[in-house]
Amino acid sequence: MTVHQRFRVDSTEFAGRRVVVTGGTKGAGAAVAARFAAAGAKTLTAARSAPQDLEEGTLFAPVDLTTEEGIGTLAEAVLSSLGGVDILVHCLGGSATPGGGFRAATEGFWQQELAVNLLPAVRLDRLLVPGMIERGAGVVIHVASIQRRLPLHESTIAYAAAKAALASYSKSLSKELGPAGVRVNTVSPGWIMTEAAEHLVKRLAASSGTDEAAARQGVMDALGGIPIGRPAWPEEVAELVAFLASDRAASIHGAEYVIDGGTIPTV
Repeated sequence: MTVHQRFRVDSTEFAGRRVVVTGGTKGAGAAVAARFAAAGAKTLTAARSAPQDLEEGTLFAPVDLTTEEGIGTLAEAVLSSLGGVDILVHCLGGSATPGGGFRAATEGFWQQELAVNLLPAVRLDRLLVPGMIERGAGVVIHVASIQRRLPLHESTIAYAAAKAALASYSKSLSKELGPAGVRVNTVSPGWIMTEAAEHLVKRLAASSGTDEAAARQGVMDALGGIPIGRPAWPEEVAELVAFLASDRAASIHGAEYVIDGGTIPTV
């Protein structure tokens, strides 16, 4: 189901806005890019290879966002094709560190997690946000994770630390950019039912000899439970991002919005 079918979208909401979404070819990032495109924005995203079902009206730059060179290439593509950016959303993220706790998180895995989950946002902001400052307007949204507060030490120790660093960086950036008219906020999702998550559930069900419902419940139990009884849909994350990027959220700045179905059990 596409974002057009799940929610009613005003096709003129972001008309005339230039939007860049990193990590916008899979999962929640793809839903975010599709949401802006459906609302009339001129949208650009990037990845190493183009997806098969890129949303109509979305531009694509084939680059490796985990390298300085790739980020520089993306910034050049943004300036040449869009002339700048009004809304910058960093959705790129993921974890490749195997289970085994801190001993399994070797130097290579630490470097990889930082290269995926922190440094792309830092580098691209440095190249594109100055244009927002010059215009006196702009929106930057960093997508972190509830694991910055609820790290899973067994398998995502480096990922959680990198996302915690991203959230801290986002708060620091908001203090600097607010007076310049540029809003900065963070969105921290819990478990999202992406294609990757669905594949995980199927693998767990096959390996344990249970059905997918039991495997899905097992994942939620490992997270400490999700009170609403399900993960978030990518489109729901996209709706939160779109709200924060819109003029309706003009006074929301330097904030973190959690979308986890109640997973975090504390205030």
